[in-house]
Amino acid sequence: MDLFAKPVTSGLVAIVGLPNAGKSTLLNYLLGQKISIVTPKPQTTRNRIVGIVNDEKYQVVFVDTPGLHKSSDPLNIEMVKVAMDSLTDVDLVLFMVDVSLPLPPKVQDKKEQEIKGYLEQVKCPAIMVLNKIDLIDKRKILPLIDAYSNLFPFKAVFPASALDGDGVDILFKEILELLPQGPRYFPEDIPTDASERFLCGEIVREKVFLLTGQEIPYSTAIQVESFKEDSNTKMVTIHASIVVDKKSQKGIVIGKGGKKLKSIGIAARRDIEKLLGTKVLLKLWVKVKKNWAQDENFLKELGL
Repeated sequence: MDLFAKPVTSGLVAIVGLPNAGKSTLLNYLLGQKISIVTPKPQTTRNRIVGIVNDEKYQVVFVDTPGLHKSSDPLNIEMVKVAMDSLTDVDLVLFMVDVSLPLPPKVQDKKEQEIKGYLEQVKCPAIMVLNKIDLIDKRKILPLIDAYSNLFPFKAVFPASALDGDGVDILFKEILELLPQGPRYFPEDIPTDASERFLCGEIVREKVFLLTGQEIPYSTAIQVESFKEDSNTKMVTIHASIVVDKKSQKGIVIGKGGKKLKSIGIAARRDIEKLLGTKVLLKLWVKVKKNWAQDENFLKELGL
């Protein structure tokens, strides 16, 4: 039987929102595995990440996107373009906000107008997801639902916690209700269309975000230069470069006696081995490429 020919509930769902709203955490929870990297720092996601939830009755293709924000920096402009482009040709949009952020009235008004501007681009059904309700007083939830309901004609407004799954199952049922019948877009046995090479590079970048200082992560990019599996030992050898903007940053990433780079490598290798299900030899270098975030050709190499 041709699985692609049999109609099921299927569709593309874009997960969009402001930086650090929990989009990647939600995607990983829905998939039941880690596909999109997660850190406490905003603007962690740079690329469009696809996660596929399969069942005999449905296939939901989620698209995790970079955070929507205002910027004049070429890297950030490309990130926002990736997110905005994901609003077209999808069947449903999940717009996420972090309800734990306390905003003064003036900032609230400005942020409300910014959100409305993004929502004007949405031409399909949309659901507002009020994320991180585990971090607020539950008595605030109903007023928040009422406030966000006025921003756009949402099909529904759902309070949820992507971290612990509170409200996510109900959200997913609503998603299935709003998606059409159609063919499967992907085989049933794959959770993402991203290559293992790309995912390994993202894991290294996540560890750089987590293990270096405040500014360093945003000045780094990862280039996986080789990815080879030995058919005899089944070991995968990966050579990757951590690209930084300045020579001084190179020293910080390497650390005294190479300790920082070693800790990044150990943490990344553990997660990569979980992802690939095999032993991994990970070799990392740090390279300086001045103003790489302004280099359009280099950004294209990074898939932006």
